[in-house]
Amino acid sequence: MNKIDFEKRRAEMVDRYIAHRGVRSTSVLAAMRSVPREAFLPQDLWEFAYDDAPLPIEEGQTISQPYIVAMMTEALELEGGDKVLEIGTGSGYAAAVLSQIAKDVYTVERIGQLAEKSAAKLAELGFQNIHVLHADGTLGWTDHAPYDGIVVAAAARAVPQSLKAQLKIDGRLLVPVGIDRRDQELVRVTRVSEHQFKTEELADVCFVPLVGKDGWPEETTGIRYSASE
Repeated sequence: MNKIDFEKRRAEMVDRYIAHRGVRSTSVLAAMRSVPREAFLPQDLWEFAYDDAPLPIEEGQTISQPYIVAMMTEALELEGGDKVLEIGTGSGYAAAVLSQIAKDVYTVERIGQLAEKSAAKLAELGFQNIHVLHADGTLGWTDHAPYDGIVVAAAARAVPQSLKAQLKIDGRLLVPVGIDRRDQELVRVTRVSEHQFKTEELADVCFVPLVGKDGWPEETTGIRYSASE
């Protein structure tokens, strides 16, 4: 499949699966149209790059459903010039989408192989405002806090307190939450003041478990999930 085919399918995906389903932000739609999802997938999955579905990547993880990436990005309500923290780099695709709107994206991946590969891929594709760290994402990235937005691409048992603490006033945190590891609620937490937070439930989702000190214990990773609505 050549470049023209990918570009056509990408535009069709955005129109059919994202704009048609209610994503209205012009900056989010433009970002989804500009980032080549196929570049973040193994070549044998390229033909499925613009299906609205999660797909497998290395280490038993997934690249999220395009609609979910767009919906979560829109829910951050970025204005441009923002500093964003992403937890769960995975393939690097969602970070690439965020980077088209935010000034800087700081993304943390706990699996070393994925962190190394995604950093190399993002550099190869010319994304210069994305910074990748191999670490426990449940603890955030305090060196660059506070953040205008934080997005977590894995499911937590509860909203990690360490991430709430790294939000700016009026900043927003998006995180899937639930004790049922096959069914979570996407929660948006807005920092109202130093000690006050507003919480909203946005959608039912299903993500891989958020593993780390402030998340699920390591032994839960034998169960794999997909990011989808």
